Amino acid sequence: MKLTRRYRFCASHRLDVPALSAEQNRKLYGKCNNPYGHGHDYVLDVTVEGPVDGMGQVANRRELDEWVDARVLQQIDHKNLSKDVPALAGVVATTENLARSIGDSLQQGWPLAARLRRVRIMETGRNVFELEMK
Repeated sequence: MKLTRRYRFCASHRLDVPALSAEQNRKLYGKCNNPYGHGHDYVLDVTVEGPVDGMGQVANRRELDEWVDARVLQQIDHKNLSKDVPALAGVVATTENLARSIGDSLQQGWPLAARLRRVRIMETGRNVFELEMK
């Protein structure tokens, strides 16, 4: 059985590779290379998987929500992903890298009996990124 919980957060970022010229970055990232950054209202889905327990649940939703809040939302909500999030230091703050960072953070010390199965982030109506956990 799988359970997916949905969370929302707001954050800004700038897509820019320091090793590239300003023109190369503009060509690669377009408006996402705005020197002042830009923001998104992200939707984060966290999916867990496992058997239904004696309480009739795959996972305790309160425990899952508390874990996601502590490990992820408090770190990234209303932050500049390119400047304010240590987990993204040294990488371009693409949503692909954000998804990987969130997955790694959630897995480290995972407290639930249900297995973390997937992290899915909707950046825009056209951009959705999914990370299947091993």
